[in-house]
Amino acid sequence: MSPLPGIKQFDLTGRSALITGGSKGLGLAMAAGLASAGANVVLTSRNEAEVTAAAAEVAAQFGQQAIGIQADVSEPDDCQRVVERTCDAFGKVDILINNAGINIRGPIEELSHEEFQRVQRINVDGVWLMARAVVPRMKEAGYGRIINLASTLGVVGLANRTPYATSKGAVVQMTRALALELASTGITCNAICPGPFLTPMNVPIADDEQTKKFIVGAVALERWGRMEEIQGAAILLASGASSYMTGSLLTVDGGWTAR
Repeated sequence: MSPLPGIKQFDLTGRSALITGGSKGLGLAMAAGLASAGANVVLTSRNEAEVTAAAAEVAAQFGQQAIGIQADVSEPDDCQRVVERTCDAFGKVDILINNAGINIRGPIEELSHEEFQRVQRINVDGVWLMARAVVPRMKEAGYGRIINLASTLGVVGLANRTPYATSKGAVVQMTRALALELASTGITCNAICPGPFLTPMNVPIADDEQTKKFIVGAVALERWGRMEEIQGAAILLASGASSYMTGSLLTVDGGWTAR
């Protein structure tokens, strides 16, 4: 039997990764995970000070090049600019993690149409625009890993989450359609579906009694996810270890969707 690559498949040395919404929460955790595996990273955020500081933190901790860029993924010109900056810095974009997202909660009759549209602009349009910007570069290289952050709420429902659940359901289907479209190009497209992680987005509801009951009742592990617990999924989908995966949904949800 010839030797198989094993753990070497997860090595990202020489790869360049672009992570949107990378200044905090799951985005920063995934950026750190990829940098720890050898990738150079570009982080984006609408907050320039935050993303600059986050990139400096990743570079200092892992010794990889890390760049922070202010950008709004709902703006087509910003998406093109970020891809061009990444290519200028590293010559290519091997990995795109579409992580930028927002959540506006509430009963449907208490939400405005503008609030609903705002969630779709970031969570759906932003994913599509970033993919559109990066695909030509990846096609030229004959290689690419597109990783979309969907959610367990893209496959199951939850009351008072119509904007967010709608957006993440769209990301699930976009991932599948794009995977089929790109299957012959050397580019894979997969989605991570996180469950309840205690991100800055979820901190405002963490101490709510209803939320606490939900975590215990719905999540098999009966707790919030920790930031480092998203890193393994990101490294897998970003690396050669996932070369036979495309159009897949990888749930990291503490057993929520197993029930």
